[in-house]
Amino acid sequence: MKDNHIINLLESVPFAGLSENDHREIRAHTASCVDCGLAYEVAVVSSSLLREGAGEVFEPSPFFQTRVMAALREQQSEPRGLARLWRSAGALVSSMTATVALLAVLSFMIPATQSTAEAYAFNAYAEDVILDQTEVAQDQVSDAEVLSTLYQSDEDER
Repeated sequence: MKDNHIINLLESVPFAGLSENDHREIRAHTASCVDCGLAYEVAVVSSSLLREGAGEVFEPSPFFQTRVMAALREQQSEPRGLARLWRSAGALVSSMTATVALLAVLSFMIPATQSTAEAYAFNAYAEDVILDQTEVAQDQVSDAEVLSTLYQSDEDER
């Protein structure tokens, strides 16, 4: 055992599992080897601490079970999945749905106030004004023609 260090033995076998013969050989080796002596002292202290710690009985505080059970009930009562998502985003989704429904009603239910021809004439006139096209081509509608078309259709309806 003098050529071998006991550190390997202490690491491979639990300290409580060492026989009395192993302890005698270890003490003999530690007398001449300082590193192994330190390792043996550490193993002795660790073993005694583990024995003392294993003998202690830990008692939780009197209200520990009450607090744990209350936290568990609170966690179980919280909504999960889609209910939790709906609770956080419900107002936003509801307002978006109402807006889409209102736009659909406005688009399909309310009749258009202008006919297609009137809308086309107005769009062409607006383009001319925006693009500042003062010259009127032969195939384009003039401002006077647009206005007469608009006002004639109003007079015909009366």
